[in-house]
Amino acid sequence: MRISLMTTCLVDVMAPDVAASTVRLLERLGHEVVFDRRQTCCGQMHTNTGYYTEAAPVVRQFVDTFEPALDEVDAIVMPSGSCAGCVRDQHALVARHEGDSELEERAGRVAAKTYELSELLVDVLKVTDVGAYFPHTVTYHPTCHSMRVLKVGPRPLKLLRAVEGIEVVNLPESDTCCGFGGTFSVKNDATSDAMVTDKAANVVRTGADFVVAGDASCLMNIGGKLHRTGAAPKPVHLAQILASTREEPFVPSETILGRAS
Repeated sequence: MRISLMTTCLVDVMAPDVAASTVRLLERLGHEVVFDRRQTCCGQMHTNTGYYTEAAPVVRQFVDTFEPALDEVDAIVMPSGSCAGCVRDQHALVARHEGDSELEERAGRVAAKTYELSELLVDVLKVTDVGAYFPHTVTYHPTCHSMRVLKVGPRPLKLLRAVEGIEVVNLPESDTCCGFGGTFSVKNDATSDAMVTDKAANVVRTGADFVVAGDASCLMNIGGKLHRTGAAPKPVHLAQILASTREEPFVPSETILGRAS
């Protein structure tokens, strides 16, 4: 398959290895990955905060970037449940809000080919065992948009449990929000901090070496709290685990995911 990668702006700036891992994984599985350098933001920050008019130009830029190439690619992949959720659930909503029926139709065509990474692997590529190797104990945090908007369900766990050497332990209260929520963590910082404090405590309670999720933003938030409290677990993105092999193992480092405040 020919797959177009939308890295997301947060991954591009804060966690570029997540994008690189996505490419390594898909290429190892025999697929061609293409990258359009015109891509910018999906507009989630605007739409989640209710700024639909301000989001419209961002949505239009996204559609202008990906829609012309739809006949040349089989899918668009995003290593982010929240950004994929924005494309699939909010782009058409923004267009309708602005009374732009043409943009709404074009956004719908793009959304129909857009997938979060675990969706692409399980539903489109029909694979759960990707040949990964990760000899560590992990606990999985299902991020809010992936769980409630995309409804990815058990897909990430199916992929994780097929990884050689891994041990997956259950996360207490896994379905509760980590408190990031983009601008929510800025506008409601005290509430956000209380939420991530509870989430980090539950991660520590599992005894896992790593906390894994499909969104770098949530991992940045959880990892920041773990780092500030001196807790042992490290954040790791699903793509980084799935890209790890015996020949090219994942090497933990003090990345922005682990140090962000």
